[in-house]
Amino acid sequence: MSQRRYLALWFPWLPSDRLKRGTRAADASPDAAPVVLVEKIGGALRLAAVDPAAAQAGLTPGLTLADARAQTPSLRTLVHRPEADAALLLQVMEDFGRFTPMMAEDPPHGVMLDVTGCAHLFGGEAGLVRAAHRRAGLIGLEIRSALASTPQAARALARFGPGGLFEAGQDRQAVRGLAITALELPQRETQALQRAGLKRIADLDDRPRAPLAARFGADFPARLARVLGDEDIRITPHRPPPPIVVDRVFFEPILTDTDVDRVLSDLLVETADRLDQAGQGGRAFEAGFYRVDGQIRRIIARTGLATRDVNAVLRLFRERLAALANPLDPGFGFDQMRLSVLETQTLKPAQRGLEEDRPDGEDFSRLIDRLTARLGPEAVLSFEPLGSHIPERAARMVPATMKPLRPAHDWPDLDPGDPPLRPLQMFDPPQPVDTLAEVPDGSPLRFRWRRVLHEVALAEGPERIGGEWWRAPDQKTRDYYRVEDREGRRFWLFRQGLYGETDEPRWFVHGLFA
Repeated sequence: MSQRRYLALWFPWLPSDRLKRGTRAADASPDAAPVVLVEKIGGALRLAAVDPAAAQAGLTPGLTLADARAQTPSLRTLVHRPEADAALLLQVMEDFGRFTPMMAEDPPHGVMLDVTGCAHLFGGEAGLVRAAHRRAGLIGLEIRSALASTPQAARALARFGPGGLFEAGQDRQAVRGLAITALELPQRETQALQRAGLKRIADLDDRPRAPLAARFGADFPARLARVLGDEDIRITPHRPPPPIVVDRVFFEPILTDTDVDRVLSDLLVETADRLDQAGQGGRAFEAGFYRVDGQIRRIIARTGLATRDVNAVLRLFRERLAALANPLDPGFGFDQMRLSVLETQTLKPAQRGLEEDRPDGEDFSRLIDRLTARLGPEAVLSFEPLGSHIPERAARMVPATMKPLRPAHDWPDLDPGDPPLRPLQMFDPPQPVDTLAEVPDGSPLRFRWRRVLHEVALAEGPERIGGEWWRAPDQKTRDYYRVEDREGRRFWLFRQGLYGETDEPRWFVHGLFA
């Protein structure tokens, strides 16, 4: 397996760059006053972030506002809004998803990308780095970057070194030349190392690890090894990467629906081939459309059964695109498209008949998929069993395309010749009725429902269902009866509560049999 590669992106002036994004050109002139962002810490106003002009004047985060004004009277102060910075960084991460699905936030104000196997899409690692810098420029952010063999080495070279692209082995030599501040140790430990004459990482690398561990803790050698590129602990992605991802990067942005449809078809063909090699089928496909201006649109098509059928999935995407309330807008064009398979399932090859006959249920499943794509997932629902004896809780409605093939609970196994235990039509909530019973605990002789009196001709029961005491301790026991009146209409009645358990049990009609 090839060695992994990580690209560390750092936006050193993110708070001030965020402000400049909405600033007029006249306010952003070189002669403008230095800008600092302040927040209240320990009862005093301190600098939380500075812009390049303030940094050039010698101002640093952590300085009190009074000292900063004494040093630079012409300061422009603004309130620090870390939540706005976090929102902008999240937007940047969404946009930079065009480079790799494996990325993580690298605080403060940074993003770490695992670009292993992605560089060829951009003409090599140098092309990928240039593309990342170009995207940052379009967003309006100044950027520093480094590409190395471990996340910690890339971070150290981007934030404490010259940045750049380092081949395997070169990053170690580059890190050795950095100051020990690149280890980002607590200030007390950094001072202790400097007083001992250990000012560069090379000074630590040349020393035995055991004395360093005894002096600075057992995890110190591991931290040193990660920064030097000797140990890779990988990154935890911002979102779990899809099992299969296929990209297309365009030399010239595409604008027309015809081009989008053709590229989507090509992506599905490649995706189906990769699914076939893995013996898998997809149940959720996501198409990502990356605009030149950084806007991203994602469209998801779901299927009820796992599939590798390119034409069927393409039809679903066409239905979804045609039914969008907010149509797909290319703006100045899409410069990248991505197809991701969000959910996969084992799909074995199926033998087809000589007359292209399909397995039972396949046509019905495709109809459900098309209706869902056109009307939305909440418009096409299906029943799913639940583990409860209470009739109204024994099943629930779920979107048909999101229904698991193997639910946690099964439907009861009934003989086809037996009468139905549950009616086709059930009332939620059950409707109260007035009854007259032969004996207190017996079936009703007659009952009045919706102002109509029904004389009971036949009755079967009771089916006793106890309350779910672990959910509602005051739930009463129910006795259910299947009854038929003299006109042949069949009802499902129950008495709530037993004599002795309650003073006056109540009767309800819960459903109607066909």
